[in-house]
Amino acid sequence: MRRHPHFESILTVLVTCALAVATHAADRVDFWSFQPIQFTGDTAAIDTFLQRTLLTKGLHFSPAADRRTLLRRVTYGLTGLPPTASEMEAFLADSAPDASQRLIDRLLASPHYGERWGRHWLDLVRYADTSGNSGDFPVPTAWLYRNYVIDAWNADRPYDRFVREQVAGDLLPSNSLEERHRNIIATGYLAISRRFGVEEKQFHLTIEDTITNLGTAFLSLSVHCARCHDHKFDPVTNKDYYALYGILQSTRYAFPGTEVFQSPRDFVPLVSAREMETIIQPFERKVKEQDTEIERLRQLTLTIPPGAKRDEAVVEYQKAQQQRIALLESAPQYLKAYAVSEANPVNAKVHIQGNPNDLGAEVPRGFLSAFGAGGTLSNELTSGRLPLANWLTSPRVRPLLARVIVNRIWQHHFGTGLVRTPNNFGARGERPTHPELLDYLAHGLIHHQWSIKWLHRRILDSRAYRQGGDSQLDSRTQDRAAEIDPNNLFLWKFPRRRLSAEELRDTILLFSGQLDRTAGKGHAFPPEHEWKFGQHTPYIGSLKSKRRSVYLMRQRVKRDPFLSTFDAA
Repeated sequence: MRRHPHFESILTVLVTCALAVATHAADRVDFWSFQPIQFTGDTAAIDTFLQRTLLTKGLHFSPAADRRTLLRRVTYGLTGLPPTASEMEAFLADSAPDASQRLIDRLLASPHYGERWGRHWLDLVRYADTSGNSGDFPVPTAWLYRNYVIDAWNADRPYDRFVREQVAGDLLPSNSLEERHRNIIATGYLAISRRFGVEEKQFHLTIEDTITNLGTAFLSLSVHCARCHDHKFDPVTNKDYYALYGILQSTRYAFPGTEVFQSPRDFVPLVSAREMETIIQPFERKVKEQDTEIERLRQLTLTIPPGAKRDEAVVEYQKAQQQRIALLESAPQYLKAYAVSEANPVNAKVHIQGNPNDLGAEVPRGFLSAFGAGGTLSNELTSGRLPLANWLTSPRVRPLLARVIVNRIWQHHFGTGLVRTPNNFGARGERPTHPELLDYLAHGLIHHQWSIKWLHRRILDSRAYRQGGDSQLDSRTQDRAAEIDPNNLFLWKFPRRRLSAEELRDTILLFSGQLDRTAGKGHAFPPEHEWKFGQHTPYIGSLKSKRRSVYLMRQRVKRDPFLSTFDAA
């Protein structure tokens, strides 16, 4: 029998995959990203770590960028806006030794810093002002979470605290009503998970979206790959997936409305306890009773054969809908956060092969078993979100959490991360080009109370960041360096970076004198009682604004025409 020409190659791939699958996930916890931070006490500068590698490759840093280039680079990098003519003139005239440090401090103190770096975070956690279901229903108060993120970056909120607030802010202690409301709004991170279809029975896909982002954003692990079976490459088991699933299944997500159930519900009122008891709860009971009656009449019209009785039922159904509109028009005015709250605590059952209609064994709520014992929750009285938030920032998980965010900050300054697969620190991702540097910065971040602004200052003060690009090198030097390191992995020059879609739009508005620098809030969505969105008539909005791009209405299923032209997320 004639052998296939690529038989050996195919056989090698199959054997490799078979061996990878055969290796149990628990045996792969010695992977680099799961290890404690390797910090030897070396307090050398960033450049020392980079130069060690450059010298072994026969490479060197490029000459320093000129001051005009540096000012433009730093200003765009920290605020997403260009320097003004007066700022350029002042910086070029400032010959003091600390001029650059004062420049960085000024930009980090600007409210535009939070707008720029908050945008990075909002892209990471797939923020949108609409829900993503078949009608792509508007979420009028999603902006509260957006502004929470911007404010958190401006305030340099410790990153570990920032993580905990988004997972379980409503369960954290607070010293004031204002802090309590801020913590509730922070859980919008969970609430903005994409909705699917038209009925709640498809909510398992929303929980999958949450788990996917939890794993990717905070840990750079593809946890969602364990939905149907043990992860084939990383130490995440099928039981781990459903341990997390149970925590989220025990959480009440705000409901934005769907084609079948038009009424939003379970948004979290941002009011005092007294207002909640005397005003909000009585009104919500009335709405719930009316929705129950509408659903009863809707089902009734489906069971009665055509004729006079069915016509009467239809009239009653339409009358009930009009009564609901009148009820909503008389609603008390208060702010409602697109957030989460506690639901009845339950343990999830395994979805066999990922099918929610084919259930297997029950799995106790908990965390990823690869990070050691104690990951299973014994307290059945809560959802488990607060233990999850504490676990994400615990000493055992902290090294990975710190490495991931350090790599993301580095990526946005240099174009690529020290790990070039920022969303995958697992076995199928790339290894760090400078592991000692990554751990040095991760250790420093933790040691400096998780201050992201400390990390910015450390990076921007480096020679690596201040060096020039291609224009600073003669062709012979550039050709030789490119031959050794064509992808500039070892940073022998500063990489050229194109402006993002948001930077382009904001710059155009700035130079034309039209940019509104004030912070944005909500959007001009239609009133709730007018919503009739569905699969064939989804919400489509194009809301004009002269504010910065971070404040534009972002629709989940339809991209902004201008921003999409320049590859916005």
